[in-house]
Amino acid sequence: MKRLAVLVVLLWSAAFARDRFDDFIDATEIPVLVHATSPEVRDRNGHLLRAYTIENGLWRMEVSPDQVDPLFFEMLVAYEDKRFYSHPGVDLRATIRAAGQAIRHGEIVSGASTLTMQVARLLEDGTTGQWRGKLRQMRLALALERRLDKQEILALYLRLAPYGGNVEGLRAASLIWLGKEPARLTPAEAALLVSLPQAPESRRPDRHPEAARNARNRVLQRMAGAGVIPMEAAESDSLDPAPLGRQPMPQLAPHMADRAVAMGPGRHDLTLDRDLQAGLEKLARRYMSGRGEKLSVALVLADHQSGEILASVGSKDYTDMAAQGFVDMTTAQRSPGSTLKPLVYGLAFDRGLAHPETLILDTPVQFGTYAPQNFDGEYRGELPVRRALQLSLNIPVVRLTEALGPAHLMAALERAMVDPGVQGGAPGLALALGGVGLTLEEMVQLYAALARGGEAIPLRWRAGVDPDKAPSQRVLSRTSAWQVGNILADLLPPPSAGPPGRVAYKTGTSYGHRDAWALGWTGRHVAGVWIGRPDGTPVPGAFGGDLAAPLLFEALGRVESRFEPLPPPPPETLLVSRAQLPETLQRFGPRDTVAELKLTFPPEGARLAATGLGVPIKLRGGVAPYTLLADGAVLATGLQRPEFFAPLAGPGFTTLSVIDAKGAAGRVSIELR
Repeated sequence: MKRLAVLVVLLWSAAFARDRFDDFIDATEIPVLVHATSPEVRDRNGHLLRAYTIENGLWRMEVSPDQVDPLFFEMLVAYEDKRFYSHPGVDLRATIRAAGQAIRHGEIVSGASTLTMQVARLLEDGTTGQWRGKLRQMRLALALERRLDKQEILALYLRLAPYGGNVEGLRAASLIWLGKEPARLTPAEAALLVSLPQAPESRRPDRHPEAARNARNRVLQRMAGAGVIPMEAAESDSLDPAPLGRQPMPQLAPHMADRAVAMGPGRHDLTLDRDLQAGLEKLARRYMSGRGEKLSVALVLADHQSGEILASVGSKDYTDMAAQGFVDMTTAQRSPGSTLKPLVYGLAFDRGLAHPETLILDTPVQFGTYAPQNFDGEYRGELPVRRALQLSLNIPVVRLTEALGPAHLMAALERAMVDPGVQGGAPGLALALGGVGLTLEEMVQLYAALARGGEAIPLRWRAGVDPDKAPSQRVLSRTSAWQVGNILADLLPPPSAGPPGRVAYKTGTSYGHRDAWALGWTGRHVAGVWIGRPDGTPVPGAFGGDLAAPLLFEALGRVESRFEPLPPPPPETLLVSRAQLPETLQRFGPRDTVAELKLTFPPEGARLAATGLGVPIKLRGGVAPYTLLADGAVLATGLQRPEFFAPLAGPGFTTLSVIDAKGAAGRVSIELR
């Protein structure tokens, strides 16, 4: 009975002690398990575009076990804690062994830290060699194992393990020391990442490459002995040199990444394509090399069917201070120059004011105090609307804008979901020539609407948005949008850009040569290029056609090896010659006076001898004052009488044109002998 009583007391005492120990462990205060990680910006396929350090300049990146090569875990457990999956946080066998060695030698000879204990130390930033610290780690490790599963403990290790300098966690270490994600690792790479946390500062590859190599090789040899990897792999990988320095973190799409991170911490998934983005950034730097240190460039390329931006280059170099490379010129408001003209023509087609084959006057004209001039200062007389757009003439498009009303043009821009910046009150006729502030992104969105048959949807750069739910608005009818595209596709491309007809594009140059533009689209993609100085100072000699257009075609060529064809005309499109058009569409302008003004002398095709007085001109009808042009050049203005002499010396063929005060015109072609 006595022995039984003793046994009962012992069992009760053991149970009591166990319960008290359990209470002791359960009462352990667990440190914060959630830690700040580097904000990340990724592309449409999950590839890293850019990451940012957290507080104190530390690299600590989010990673989960399923993002890591299984070989790393096999090596880590075999090398650091082979009974990790079976012990409760403390390995009693290893602890007893380490304690015995310490008693015999009077100092700690071998460690007994489990991976869970290492996590406990990292959570509290504790010491490793003092018994007080060890006991605290053991208590916290036991508590962690009761609240977390093994995968969650491994995830904490992956995030917090030190790898030297400002590098913390496996993923940051893999990117910085190996230049790659840890999803696929060679035995040598996995061994290096296993060995570094044991002595992160003394084994830093950038400062102590030989120590890093030796530590890595020790892991390889032990892994071969444990059967984790073949001995042949250990021996061959031991010959590989260790990394000699830090690899640069990806820094793609810096401007777009800054915009994303400004919206909040964490991971940001964009619609960009990493490879295309990298290629276009490199192309922009190469293209701008030697063109002036203060010049910058911006480029946006999108899928006009989905509205997804696939690449966005905000400057030639984010770090270039001379060119203010930190300024994102894709979002800077600038004057678009002539790149708004296609919208004006499309609106005129929609409202029945003109057709691509309609004749329109390119002659001196004045609207109140506003007298627009062509870029080259010359006049072409009467010519088809199609040709007026291709030549990017100013006077015809202002005539159309006056007929439309600038407010209707502004309304169309708003339907295209852009935010035009107009200074000085209500918009005037100069709006058609770039008298408004628009960003490159907005211009690409406008041209995407032209490419989509006149339907605008907002361009987007954040992934995860259902394109079917994106708002849409009709800017032009599909016929008018096709007519504009058909006209622009006939423009001669830049040298070495291939044959015409593959890209519908338009160039533009703002007043004072401050901005050079080129925008265009294929059957699938739309792109825009801006070149200029961020501070808005002039760039003498800069023209959109010469400077920006070649880069536009190169950019489109990077995303399409063979340009996807432009769409065919909609069935309702009126494809006829001018003579087959309704009479009201054959000419644009005041139709009651066009027929009344006649050049009665000289007759068409006349051969005249040049005299000192010039060529006599006789008119019938029209409203004075008259303007006289020869081959598009103004010879005289303010003529009040219907009879006068044209100061032509000859010899040769000449086309004479006379325009009256209401815009009616008459012309003849003659030969001077």
